[in-house]
Amino acid sequence: MSNENLPIPVIVAGATGKMGRETIKAIAQSPDMTLIGAIGRKHVGEDIGEVVGCGALEIPVTRDLEVLLAQGAQEKQYSVMVDFTHPSLVYEHIRSAIAYGVRPVVGTTGLTPGQLKDLAEFADKASIGAVIAPNFSIGMILLQQAAIAACQYFQHVEIIELHHNQKADAPSGTSLQTAQMLSELGKTYNPALVQEKENIPGARGAVVGENIRLHSVRLPGLIAHQEVIFGAAGETYTLRHDTSDRASYMPGVLLAIRKAIQLKNLVYGLEKLL
Repeated sequence: MSNENLPIPVIVAGATGKMGRETIKAIAQSPDMTLIGAIGRKHVGEDIGEVVGCGALEIPVTRDLEVLLAQGAQEKQYSVMVDFTHPSLVYEHIRSAIAYGVRPVVGTTGLTPGQLKDLAEFADKASIGAVIAPNFSIGMILLQQAAIAACQYFQHVEIIELHHNQKADAPSGTSLQTAQMLSELGKTYNPALVQEKENIPGARGAVVGENIRLHSVRLPGLIAHQEVIFGAAGETYTLRHDTSDRASYMPGVLLAIRKAIQLKNLVYGLEKLL
């Protein structure tokens, strides 16, 4: 049973990756949370605190998620698994966490609509809270809200997302979520004025939702960036969000951890928790 006076036990999967390292540091600095496990492919056996540079935490890096989930299930306080791993792993990680009664908080993208539906049903049957967020940035949520407001006045819109070249999936989950939000407003975008022809397939990007063009860029030197560009006669309106440090995601991650232990179902999107 949950005890609100106890710190929230947290397991981090993908702890030695870039987002995982920031998450470890954020949890270590949060008095209402305690790190109980770190899953990683590298630095196995080493103290995760020493690995990420925040001082010894007496938590060794391991590859055995099942053992840590079983430990989390035995905690007096509801425990949470934060996942920043890989699209090929995340579905099974979430299923396993829910099966053990550990609340998943997930920033890994690449889940299919069918997988999301299955996970939502599984969490609902188990009465286990879960948070899956394509983006944990408060600034990105504000951009999406501004884009929804702008759609009342523009019929033409395209989305460009830019990420580092180690990102495994394209387009990004955040850009897909943005396109989905705009597509749920009851209008179709970008009415054709000419018969377009792509001389090179893919030159105009992917078509998603209600005829929204989406373009992906992958380059070293980038972290995570998104533009939503609206066009009308004689003007354009551009919304852009830039990430310069992964620490910008941590307020959203910590918020999701605190909310997850209060939920009894799966919530998709950080904006639903604000």
